[in-house]
Amino acid sequence: MTKLSVNINKIATLRNARGANNPNVVQVAMDAERFGAEGITVHPRPDERHIRYQDVLDLSKVVTTEFNIEGYPDQRFMDLIKTVKPAQATLVPDPPNAITSNSGWDTITHQEFLKDIVAELKSYGARVSIFINPETKFFEPAKTTGTDRVELYTEPYAVQFHQDRQAAIKPYVEVANLARELGLGLNAGHDLDLHNLKFLKGSIPFLDEVSIGHALICDALYYGLENTIQMYRRQLEV
Repeated sequence: MTKLSVNINKIATLRNARGANNPNVVQVAMDAERFGAEGITVHPRPDERHIRYQDVLDLSKVVTTEFNIEGYPDQRFMDLIKTVKPAQATLVPDPPNAITSNSGWDTITHQEFLKDIVAELKSYGARVSIFINPETKFFEPAKTTGTDRVELYTEPYAVQFHQDRQAAIKPYVEVANLARELGLGLNAGHDLDLHNLKFLKGSIPFLDEVSIGHALICDALYYGLENTIQMYRRQLEV
């Protein structure tokens, strides 16, 4: 069964646009779980333009499903993981000014760096996932870092999906099978939506988790958050 982790960064973006605390990020996370989310994902960035570090601390007190904290492993991120001890820490190679994650780790170049980071995060009790491009060359080096899982960067799949879904999914199936052979758990995220999610899941049935934020929150404007979460859950029941 592939779990749906709801990324609530966009809820924080909306709140921050007016100040105050509407919508309430903590309440939305609790409601999302009640509506069927099997995890809550956040990605605090240094400028705190959406999720704030205090939000992460507040959320850690109420999230009862799997709490997944994404980020670049600078000292503040590492300290946050040590304090919160989430179920999962997902490493992304974003520079501080990145609008969104737009590439996975070069696990060849950064292999030794990632080994140290992964070991430290695991010492805090967190499962570790590394954000990675769908290129076979990065998977064996990822395995040597000691990571528990990899998260497939799915924007290229989403971009090509409407033109040629078979071509779009092909490299993902290849690396997913490789990850499985290597004993790596498998997550996926970025630009997944109600159009492309079911085909991804059907092509890679052993996905452990998908993390979805932007599209899900956009859909919730039309369908409501509870209905939207259930709609996404149904895409994974294949």
